[in-house]
Amino acid sequence: MTRKTTTNILIVGVGGQGILLASEIIAAVCLASGHDVKQSEVHGMAQRGGSVTSHVRFGPKVYSPTIERGRADFLMSFEMLEALRWADYLEETGVAVVSRQRIGPITVTTGAETYPENVEDLIRERCGSAVFVDGLAMAERAGNRRVVNSALLGVLSRHMGFEEALWEACIRNRVPPRSFEVNMKVFREGREVSGSGP
Repeated sequence: MTRKTTTNILIVGVGGQGILLASEIIAAVCLASGHDVKQSEVHGMAQRGGSVTSHVRFGPKVYSPTIERGRADFLMSFEMLEALRWADYLEETGVAVVSRQRIGPITVTTGAETYPENVEDLIRERCGSAVFVDGLAMAERAGNRRVVNSALLGVLSRHMGFEEALWEACIRNRVPPRSFEVNMKVFREGREVSGSGP
């Protein structure tokens, strides 16, 4: 078996949660660190609150923008059911960073399906390592519900090994100046999360 040189990050959630911005920031950090980076998004249903996914791959040389099933080093999910839906993309030794937020998909809101009560337990069973974070609560404490993505980025950043200053620079370049400080406040709180989250 050939040695793996590419790191794969799969970001998933629901339209309107800031998934694509988070993906852009991760890609920018990797690029600024001297890596080759490929990025791919699927967001056709974003305007309807549908599932949104983004693939980020980085390494010395990356040839494909998409992650194969079972090959993601990191799964970053903005919503619990989406984490469960995409858990089989995570490697056995991979890490899932999961926001405890629950947003029922169309199949749940119409009554066709039910949201599993034990979704967190199911995620733990499916993922080798899962870190749960109350991202929405962090964002609300900071006064801006729209910065949940920065909380999750903070958690992820602890596992990726890049310097905090590099993340700060890339966040500064991609968020409106008026919201930079609140984004960084939540990002730093996310960096303090360890284990199964608060």
